[in-house]
Amino acid sequence: MTVLKPVLLISCGALAKEVVHLIDHNDWQAFVLECLPANLHNKPKLIPDLMRSKIRAAKKSQKYDHILVLYGDCGTGGMLDAVLEEEQVERIPGAHCYEFFATPPQFNDLVEQEIGSFYLTDYLIRFFDRLIIKGLGIDRHPELKDMYFANYKRVVYLAQTDDPALQKKAKAAADQLGLEYVLHKTRYGDLERFMSAHAKAGDTWLN
Repeated sequence: MTVLKPVLLISCGALAKEVVHLIDHNDWQAFVLECLPANLHNKPKLIPDLMRSKIRAAKKSQKYDHILVLYGDCGTGGMLDAVLEEEQVERIPGAHCYEFFATPPQFNDLVEQEIGSFYLTDYLIRFFDRLIIKGLGIDRHPELKDMYFANYKRVVYLAQTDDPALQKKAKAAADQLGLEYVLHKTRYGDLERFMSAHAKAGDTWLN
């Protein structure tokens, strides 16, 4: 008798809320989610080795039929893709979550409109002070704000939800950085499409 096993999703912790929402909303029973820490957003060089360890632990456990990675390159300079090729694990296409939330054509349009755009997602808005202001040391050294953001013209909030409270916080973040504010509603973009494509096969044999 064949034992049916779930699909493991290894996600950036910054996507956890969105991934859980999509799994629950669509009743995608094939998936099990594990995350790497969201604060790797500021330490991308650590991602490849931590991902390798997570993948190898999952393979050793023999609990999963398949492993998928919900990460862009995320500043690893191709090192993450080298690990995934070595481990023969597929990831969602795209350089970063901004691209796969907005989808490549729309993201490219945003870049063409203004190359000096600083992008924020729902997650980054919720934790803006911790990740951006404190994470970059601006709270301790306010002069760093001008150093980090001198070449930026605007904040583009790529919104996964239609939440007035988050939009208000995004506008306040743009004001704090002294930048123009732009709201661009993306929903879940290619993240939902990628998960849906893999869920269809998995849910068929798990149900």
